[in-house]
Amino acid sequence: MNPLSFPRRLALLAAALAASLLSACAALPEKPVRPVVYDFGPASLAGSAVAVGNAAVAPLPALMLADIQAPAALDGTAMLYRLAYTDARQLRPYAQARWSMTPAQLVRQRLREQLSAQRTVLNPGEAPANLTLRLELEEFTQIFDQPDHASAQVRLRATLVDTQAGRERLLAQRQASAQRPAPTPDAAGGVQALAAATDAVVAELAQWVGQVAPAR
Repeated sequence: MNPLSFPRRLALLAAALAASLLSACAALPEKPVRPVVYDFGPASLAGSAVAVGNAAVAPLPALMLADIQAPAALDGTAMLYRLAYTDARQLRPYAQARWSMTPAQLVRQRLREQLSAQRTVLNPGEAPANLTLRLELEEFTQIFDQPDHASAQVRLRATLVDTQAGRERLLAQRQASAQRPAPTPDAAGGVQALAAATDAVVAELAQWVGQVAPAR
């Protein structure tokens, strides 16, 4: 057998080296994809000017807004959904999407913005107040009734307490809920639907608080 010529051996060596490099590159782990972080975006100030104007005529009593309580499943930044057509009882997290804060914090932030247009809203321990609003977040999920169709559901239980003279007196309790369709069957669509549902619940609760605890 005639030995390979030097140019031929060099070409084979270069080909083997290139194949080795390609194999090594393929074995390298892929760069992890960071989850997309969502919040509700800036609140609309369209209705705030009207509320502020009304508050100037008839000031409403200050309100202490307690931290919103939530079940363990919602005590994190995971964005959750349910597949109602498979098993509506199972909560599933999106792998590549999460919230900037917990759902309870997002809802409280939105509610505080709305209530602050009507009255002074205090945080726990900030200053004494004769009224305290306590809330429990019971549902905050995107629900798929079909693989290509989903909606968002938000449900809150609110309790308004009179705390004058250091004693608590129940004024009223209410459950508020809203469901809004998701424009797209994915995380981004779920965010839009959950924000819209939250705004609807917040508006309902703000109106209710104003009726139960009017100007004094």
